[in-house]
Amino acid sequence: QLQPVESGGGSVQAGGSLRLSCVSSGDYSVPTYWMGWFRQAPGKEREGVAAIYRASGVTDYAGSVKGRFTIGLDNARNNVYLEMNSLKVEDTATYYCATVGLRLDEQTYRYWGQGTQVTVSS
Repeated sequence: QLQPVESGGGSVQAGGSLRLSCVSSGDYSVPTYWMGWFRQAPGKEREGVAAIYRASGVTDYAGSVKGRFTIGLDNARNNVYLEMNSLKVEDTATYYCATVGLRLDEQTYRYWGQGTQVTVSS
């Protein structure tokens, strides 16, 4: 299965934490690639949140989440997680996992999950 599958969304109060997980098959036709998390809030365009290079673990973050969110790999580097701390109301969005792309450029990503909802209340 090439399409990644997300889990871990939910509702939390501002200042709280959530961890999102994304399972992918890892069976792609390219030797290595970036895996990323994107989000889309109601009425807004989708934006990049964090991305990680599968081969080396190099990361890239949006300025709005730097220092609060952490992206990482597990399970032989096929799965990617997003640890979200100090959540803010403005972090409320549907979060998508994407694989085989480049950094936070969503136009480059080939495979997308269905999304998981994160709601942060004040």
